[in-house]
Amino acid sequence: MVQPNDIETYIRQGLDCTHLQVDGDGHHFEAVIVSPVFEGLRLVARHQKVYGVLGDRMRQEIHALSMKTLTPQEWSEQSSQPSS
Repeated sequence: MVQPNDIETYIRQGLDCTHLQVDGDGHHFEAVIVSPVFEGLRLVARHQKVYGVLGDRMRQEIHALSMKTLTPQEWSEQSSQPSS
C-alpha cells in the first residue's frame, strides 16, 4: 500500500518543490505542492504537471489525490496571512 511519504518521493523526483506536504490514509491523499514550475499556469495545467510526474501511479497505486498547487509567491502570501 502506498504511503504519503512515497507520494512525496514520486513528486520530488519529477518536480522542483520548495514545499511539499502529503497526508493520507493509504487510499485517499491530500497534497500541498509549492513549485516555481507553476508560475503563469492555470489550476488545471498545474494539476496536469503533477499528474504527469505521477504517471501510471495515478491509476495503479493512488486512488484519490486532492491537490493544492501554489507558486512560491502564492505560498508566501498565504503563509503570511493571519489565521482566523
